[in-house]
Amino acid sequence: MLTKNRIGLLLALLLVVALGLVACQPQTQVVEVTRVVTETVTEEGAQVEVTRVVTETEEVVVTATPAPAEEVSMAAPDPTTYVGLTFGDIGTLDPALGYDTASNTPIQNIYETLIWYNGPDPTTYIPMLATEVPTVDNGGISADGKTYVFHIREGVTFHDGAELTPSDVAFSFQRGLLQSDPNDPQWLLLEPLLGYTSGDVTEGIQEGAFAGDPEALKAGATPEELAATCELVKAAVVADDAAGTVTFNLAQPWGPLLATLAGTWGSVLDQDWTAAQGDWDGDCATWQNFYAPGTENDKLTAVTNGTGPYMLDHWTPGEEHVLVANPNYWRAEGDAAWEGGPSGVAPLQTVIIRLVDEFGTRFAALQAGDAATVAVNIDQRAQVDPLVGEVCLADFSCTPTENPEGTIRKWDDLEATSRTDAFLTWNVSDESPYVGSGQLDGNGIPLDFFSDIEARKAMATCFDYDTYIQEALIGEGIRNNGPIIQGMLGYNPDGPMYEYNPEECAAHFEAAWGGALPETGFRFQIAFNTGNTVRQTIGEIWQAELAGINPLYRVETIGLPWPTFLNAFRASQLPVSVSGWVEDIHDPHNWIQPYTYGTFGGRQGLPTEIRDKYQALASAAVVESDPAVREQMYFDIQQEFYNDVISVILAQATGARYEQRWVNGWYYNAALPGTYYYGMTLAGE
Repeated sequence: MLTKNRIGLLLALLLVVALGLVACQPQTQVVEVTRVVTETVTEEGAQVEVTRVVTETEEVVVTATPAPAEEVSMAAPDPTTYVGLTFGDIGTLDPALGYDTASNTPIQNIYETLIWYNGPDPTTYIPMLATEVPTVDNGGISADGKTYVFHIREGVTFHDGAELTPSDVAFSFQRGLLQSDPNDPQWLLLEPLLGYTSGDVTEGIQEGAFAGDPEALKAGATPEELAATCELVKAAVVADDAAGTVTFNLAQPWGPLLATLAGTWGSVLDQDWTAAQGDWDGDCATWQNFYAPGTENDKLTAVTNGTGPYMLDHWTPGEEHVLVANPNYWRAEGDAAWEGGPSGVAPLQTVIIRLVDEFGTRFAALQAGDAATVAVNIDQRAQVDPLVGEVCLADFSCTPTENPEGTIRKWDDLEATSRTDAFLTWNVSDESPYVGSGQLDGNGIPLDFFSDIEARKAMATCFDYDTYIQEALIGEGIRNNGPIIQGMLGYNPDGPMYEYNPEECAAHFEAAWGGALPETGFRFQIAFNTGNTVRQTIGEIWQAELAGINPLYRVETIGLPWPTFLNAFRASQLPVSVSGWVEDIHDPHNWIQPYTYGTFGGRQGLPTEIRDKYQALASAAVVESDPAVREQMYFDIQQEFYNDVISVILAQATGARYEQRWVNGWYYNAALPGTYYYGMTLAGE
């Protein structure tokens, strides 16, 4: 009798699976396997080793041979159509009201200003609707720096065919100044032209007592005061159609004026068309009816008629906006906008910008070549980087990556002129749904919760800045110690800053609100705009840190669509808003003003005495001509900001853009709110 004792199997060969595999996923297959088997056999009392070849069938898991990869095209699917995917919708298309990147990107492509940036250079300018940039040497700027004269270009037509006149230019500025909405950028012009620092044209009536309240203005101001305000504005910006000029008469010399006029708020409207939309017609008797309209009541929020290279085809809020090339654009072929710049009708016939909050969907579209570019937050860059075939810098120098066949181009290390911070609202609107019960009862916070400096210091010391920089900014962030960004006049590298210290945080909360917080607790919401994962992370860091100190310290992070977030922020409904600032002009005043008595100061409900203090300090610094003296003045302002803990300053990050390698003509200008499509092309087959 033969008995067997198997002591080992030596794998000889796996038969090649005959079935073709169509995917790279592991699959179970029944296959024949030929093996060399060594056995110990007992024969007649003796053990001997016998080697045999056997064939068996068994189920095995095999990995399919991948199908040959399809060659990825380096050509645009449609060279005439540019598709971008982003998050954050337009708030308004009225240039006088637009004050966010989502709004100002289409505005800068539809409308035009008197002067424009010299290509990628944010500090020098070229003529646009003016025929030259005024200087002292060419007589455009007076010796005392208080008068600027612009010669207006002839032969320019609006999208509806009407011809541009100097009166249209003057009207556009007058309308913006008189409209003077508290959430618009007109403060940039009110300061140099009228000398007003409140950001509101009613400052000349009763020290801005009617700021943002149209009904109060109409009820409280006399006809004489209203007329005088309008005439003051009209005297500041004067048109001479016969001479073809527009003259700006400043209340004071203002070094950053040209930089200010190049912004989208300097866009030119057709006066007759504006009136036909039901908006102001230029009559001083009626301007108060159009004061501080807000985007929801503004007649030009959803309609456009500019002189620019693109026209609005449609805007579907919450979905997309589409621009089409202006076939009658005034710039002749060969008349380059700047040296080496574009001319003639825009090559891109259609620009489609779709709203896609979910990054996975945006990423898939970029990977498939269905979008020319998509919004990529800093914490999402690592997912896109493997697709990058070349890396370019702002100076247009490009270097292949280790994956030279990669289909994506990355513009890296772009100079940051923006920053995301956390803004604590000292006095929340009583209409806020984001403060829980609105009481100090453990289920909410009082509306003036952050008016207590100990509560503000607690928030500043409870934030884990290093974790934020490493995780949300992937290590590409530099902490700032005040409103002014690094690399700018007035930034003090030796200035104090708050550090992450949970023990200090706990002590500050214990000292706040008469010592009631540790036993009572609180609950409120930190808001960010949906789709911005970096800003979401900021809220989540606080959520975890506060709960770790005391489980009664409850914070909820809430994402809101951009228009909803912006409206709630502007209405002072958000106890903590995680938002960002992109500078309008490259000057420290453009950081100090909004962060103290201007844009954010108003939204945070800062007390009058706080806003007045910073207004006086900033107004003195902006007109100081000695750079060394001016620098020290900003050092002092930032020290005051630290002492008051107005908001929580985070970190300045570097910028990056990802686009298909078949996109040509994009350039980085730190002063632009977004992409200027004019001159861009897409490579075809």
